[in-house]
Amino acid sequence: MKLSNVTLRYESGGDAASVEVLKGVSLAVARGESLAIIGPSGSGKSTLLNIIGTLERATSGEVVLAGQDLSRLDDTKLAAVRNRQIGFVFQAHHLLPQCTVMENVLVPTIADTDGNVGKGAPERAERLLQRVGLGARMTHRPGQLSGGERQRVAVVRALINQPQLLLADEPTGALDRASAEQLAQLLLELNREEGVTLIVVTHALDLARKMGRVLELKDGVLAPAQ
Repeated sequence: MKLSNVTLRYESGGDAASVEVLKGVSLAVARGESLAIIGPSGSGKSTLLNIIGTLERATSGEVVLAGQDLSRLDDTKLAAVRNRQIGFVFQAHHLLPQCTVMENVLVPTIADTDGNVGKGAPERAERLLQRVGLGARMTHRPGQLSGGERQRVAVVRALINQPQLLLADEPTGALDRASAEQLAQLLLELNREEGVTLIVVTHALDLARKMGRVLELKDGVLAPAQ
């Protein structure tokens, strides 16, 4: 995954000056690497992650994944890339309360138009749920799970389509210390086992330091953390 000179500018109306959130950010992340992005509140960390994940478009610059410049794709093609190549984990788990754990995990496979991923999805979901210690919870609903368990379901859901890139935005922010530690360890283990590139945005320095590399976003510029 590679960013080249990515800029994000919000134009203000009237006489107000435009706001430049990202100032020529460039970044290269190797396949299977783990990376943390830290920085002050309001520095644009989540915005940068959204651009990497194609949830938001940059004003200028390139976002390249698997040799493809995502900035040149239309919305339909971007949606396909998000579903097949990128997994997301957020601070809020965003699980569907009326669905079981297994059903929640399988939601991303519904949009698999060619059916290649979906064919083995239930077996993969079961294997991953067993792997994260939720084998006995597959028929439970989110309301019957702890916060840490719900986040583990969200991680499995993010991995179900075998993405190249796993993006986590403050994944431990709503968890107690013990659950946060367990989730951090799980993310790194799955990063290694699945060969997925992991990028984490976090305020938690203990989580950041577990990653292979730590960068800081400050004043719109991304640089190695001090």
